[in-house]
Amino acid sequence: MTRRVSRSTIAAALLVAVSGAAIAADPDKAAILKTYGDIALAGYEDALASAKALDAATDALIANPSDATLAAARKAWIDARPSYQQTEAFRFGNPVVDAWEGRVNAWPLDEGLIDYVDADYGTESDENGLYTANVIANPRIMIDGKQIDASKITPDFLKYTLQEAGGIEANVATGYHAIEFLLWGQDLNGTGPGAGNRPHTDYSTAAHADRRAQYLDAATDLLVTDLEDMVADWQEGGAAREALAEAGLPAILTGMGSLSFGELAGERMKLGLLLHDPEEEHDCFSDNTYNSHLYDAVGIRNVYLGHYKRDDGSAISGPSISELVASRDKALDSEIRALLDDTVTRMETMRDRGETVEKYDQMIAEGNTAGNAVVEAAIDGLIAQTRGIERAVALLDLGAVVTIEQSDSLTNPDAVFQ
Repeated sequence: MTRRVSRSTIAAALLVAVSGAAIAADPDKAAILKTYGDIALAGYEDALASAKALDAATDALIANPSDATLAAARKAWIDARPSYQQTEAFRFGNPVVDAWEGRVNAWPLDEGLIDYVDADYGTESDENGLYTANVIANPRIMIDGKQIDASKITPDFLKYTLQEAGGIEANVATGYHAIEFLLWGQDLNGTGPGAGNRPHTDYSTAAHADRRAQYLDAATDLLVTDLEDMVADWQEGGAAREALAEAGLPAILTGMGSLSFGELAGERMKLGLLLHDPEEEHDCFSDNTYNSHLYDAVGIRNVYLGHYKRDDGSAISGPSISELVASRDKALDSEIRALLDDTVTRMETMRDRGETVEKYDQMIAEGNTAGNAVVEAAIDGLIAQTRGIERAVALLDLGAVVTIEQSDSLTNPDAVFQ
C-alpha cells in the first residue's frame, strides 16, 4: 500500500530542508511528555525508597529509643528530602498530584494539634479551634462540635479524621512535616542558632510515649502508602499519565513556572524574608530548609532539560522542553539554561552558608544584612528564570493555557503587612 503524503507535510519538510541548521525540526511532543512522565515516575520511586528507609529508622527508634536511634531517624528524614523535593516540579500542572500533595508535604502546621508545645505557643487561635488539641495526650477530641474517638492513632485516623480537621489547612496531621515535628519537636530558638531538640525519652519514659510512638508509626506508614499510590499513578496507564496525555505541554510549563515564582520565590522565601519570621521557614523544626529549597530548584531544571539523576546514580533522559524551545529559538534556550543553572548556583551558595555559617531561619532574621542578601539573591534567581519560562510559553504560543501561580509577597508586598 502506498502511503499518501499531505501537501502540508511536504511543505513542512521543505521548510526544514531549506532552513537547514537555522531551524531544526521540533521534537515529538508525545516523546517530550513521555520523558516528563518517566522522570516523574523515577523521582517518586526514589522518594518511596527513601521513605521506606525513614519508616525503618523510625521503627528502630520506637523499638529502642536512644540518642543513637533518634539521630539515625533524623538523618533518614533529611536523606529523604532531596528526592521528594525534586518531584515538586510536577505540582500545579498535574491535578492528580495537586489533589494528593497536601497529604505529604503540607506546611506550615499548627503543631499543637499533634503534641505538647511550649507555653509561648499560646493556648488558642481565632482561626483554629484545634490549635492545642494535642491528640497524643487526649484519646478523645472535639471536631466541629462532635466528640471523636482518638484512642487508636492509625494511618486511617490521621488521613480521614485528623488531616485538615474542621476544614482548616493548618491542621496538618500527616506527611513529612508532621514526622519532622515528631522527630525534632519545636524549634524554640527564634532566629538564634539551634533546631528542635526533642529528647529520645519522649518515646520511652515521657508522658504519653506509647501514643507518640503510635502516631510516629502511623505517620511514616502512611507516607510510604501515599508515595506508593503516586508511583502507581505515574506508571504507564496510571491516572497521572492518562491526565498528562490530555493536558499536554502546558502541564510542564505551568508546573515549572508556578513552583519557581508563586510557591518557592514567593510563599516559601520572600514572605519569610519580608516578615523576618522563622515560622515561615519550610523545614522549620529541623533547620533543613536550605536543602529543600535547593532541590526544588534542581527539580525545575530537571524538567526543563528532560534529565534526572537517580539516587542510585543512573539517569533518565529524553526529548525535552529545552529541545523544543531550541528548535525554534536557540538563543532563548541557552538563556533559560543559564538562568536555571544560575538559580541552582545561588541555592548552593545558600546551602553552603547553611552548613558552615548559619541556618536559614538565622539568614532571614531582621538586621542580618549578609544572610538576607544570600536569600534575596536566590529569590532574584527564581524570578529571573520565571521570566525565561514565560518567554518560552510565549514562543510556544501557550499563553492562553498556561497560568503561573502568583504571590502577594512578590507582586503586592504591602498586602503582606495588612
